[in-house]
Amino acid sequence: MNRKTIISFASILILSLLSFYSIAGQSHLQQAIKHSEAAASSADGKTIAKQAQEAKIHAEAAKNDKIDAKHVDEGIKFLEDAVKKGNDGNIDAAREAATDAVDHLKQAEK
Repeated sequence: MNRKTIISFASILILSLLSFYSIAGQSHLQQAIKHSEAAASSADGKTIAKQAQEAKIHAEAAKNDKIDAKHVDEGIKFLEDAVKKGNDGNIDAAREAATDAVDHLKQAEK
């Protein structure tokens, strides 16, 4: 390999790694929001509960990032409520709890 090829390869590798790290830095909160939104728009209680539980896992992990922990904690409380109500078959209340979780998680993002 010539020098130009090595430099090009190294540049691509460095840019790829930097892109990965910038995406990974926000991924837990973004994933929590994504799953909360999916829960809020789901049609049945079991799906709401499943999506809310997945969102809760990501929200817990996001607490280690530099975000507004107060809003994340509130979002987690609403996600727990969405899981319970979804499993109980109370679809409207579960959706409302998931929507409230989305609001708090988005506030944590700011």
